[in-house]
Parts: sequence; C-alpha cells; structure tokens
Amino acid sequence: MTGPTTGSLRVNGATLYYEVRGRGPLLLLIPGGGGDTASFDGVADDLAASYTVAAYDPRGMSRSTLDDPGAEQSVAEHAEDAFRLVELLSPDEPARVFGASSGAITALHLLTAHPERFVRVVAHEPPVVEVLPDAAEHRALVARVTETLRIRGLMPAMGVFAAGLRKEGEPAASGSASGPGTDTALPPQAAARRERTMANLPYFVGSIVPRFMAYVPDVDRLEVLTDRLLLVGGRDSCGELSHRAAAFLAERLDTPLRTFPGGHTGLTTHPEEFGALLRKTLADPN
Repeated sequence: MTGPTTGSLRVNGATLYYEVRGRGPLLLLIPGGGGDTASFDGVADDLAASYTVAAYDPRGMSRSTLDDPGAEQSVAEHAEDAFRLVELLSPDEPARVFGASSGAITALHLLTAHPERFVRVVAHEPPVVEVLPDAAEHRALVARVTETLRIRGLMPAMGVFAAGLRKEGEPAASGSASGPGTDTALPPQAAARRERTMANLPYFVGSIVPRFMAYVPDVDRLEVLTDRLLLVGGRDSCGELSHRAAAFLAERLDTPLRTFPGGHTGLTTHPEEFGALLRKTLADPN
C-alpha cells in the first residue's frame, strides 16, 4: 500500500497534522498518551482496506503545534478538533471513531457532543477515573504527579504516575525510563517515533493528565447512545486503573466491556491481532 496523504488543519489555537489513507467510510483514529499518528502504524494499512483511515497528532503533540504552548487544555477542545477533522474529511456521511486511553476520553466527549455524526465509537480503556467509587484517591494521585513534576522533574513524575496506574500489588517494571537516543539499534522510523513520544511527555504529564483525568463523562447522555458506543479493555490489563475505569463505566451504562488483545498498549504490542479484531468489531459489533 502507498504511504498516507498528509495535511494540516487550522483549529482554534492550534494547527493539526493528520494523515489519510484508504477508501470507504471515514474511520478517525485518536491516539492516547504521548502518542501521535505513528501509534497506528501497525493497524492503519489493514483498516484502510475497508475505510478511509484518518489519524492525527492531538494538539500540542508532535507536529500539531499550539499557538500558545502554555495554554490550558480541555477535553472539550480536543474533541472539537476531532469533530473539525470529521467535518473536513466526511462532510456528508457519518463516521466511525477509535480512541485509545486519553484519546478514548476525547472519543467519549465527541460522541456526546455530536452523536448524529457517528455510526460507531470504540473507546479503548478511557481512564475516566471520576466514575470510580475511589475517585478521590486518583485525584490525589494526579496532584502527586503534578507536584513531583514541579519539584523533581519529568521522569520522577512519570514514575509516580506509572505506579498509580498499576494493578494493586503489582511490582514495578524492571529497569528505568531512558531518554531519547538510548535505543540506537531501533530502525529509523521507530527511533523517530520514540523521539517524538519522549518530546511529548512533558506536555502530556503537565497539561493532559491533570485535565483528562479530571474529566467527568456525561453518563446520562451516554446511556442513550450505547447503540453506537463500544467500550473495550485489554485482556492483560484487568485490575489496572484505566481498565477499572472502563469496566465501571460499562457497568454504569449497562453495556458489555469487550476484550481486546494485550493490555493498555495492546495496539502497539499486538498490532495484527488488535487490528483484525477492531476491523471485525467495526463491521459487526455483535
């Protein structure tokens, strides 16, 4: 398959970078964490056999630049960015959306704000911790992350954040996070992706984590939209914070939590299996 067509879209306070490939109805892919369009490199070509696949760098990430790098972020504005892309790329037909992690939070808000524009929204482990009974504990976690970032810097803050996401009793992963350029054996494309992800982390931890993990989904509105919403969790991440939040939201909405390959990052660790199931789910959610 030929490479994607790239473009830019001017939105309120930012310029978005996006990539498009394939033909058919629009499928918008929204990355999470410090990721960008490259998060979907392992699945995009396969999905493009059935869909016009559009992926983008969220505002402030990688090649999507902010007019004011210090501007406060909001889920609503990130969702409006996604909506503007849908309006650009599929002005006359409803679209499909897949969002991962913080991108899944964007997808949830997008659905509640513009339900008429979407046939199906697949949200993979949105960390909507405000729906949990122990939400206060997770507010305290975010406060610790923010304070650690201010006092000790990025990598200690990432350590605090990662510890809070793990399932209870799970030991920390061996080794330590390293800076860009450490993995000299990476292929050029993977090395470039890693460089961008590392460069995105200060913005992600400082601006995205506090706003997105404080987001309260409109459960009442989502309840009437479950015919087009699919909540999914990783088969290996049960008990982790994001999986717990997705499962609890599914229970609140009286809708199943579907199981996808891998854990929270199954999109990257199991791309072939993940992409095949996503394609099947989009075609036949039952």
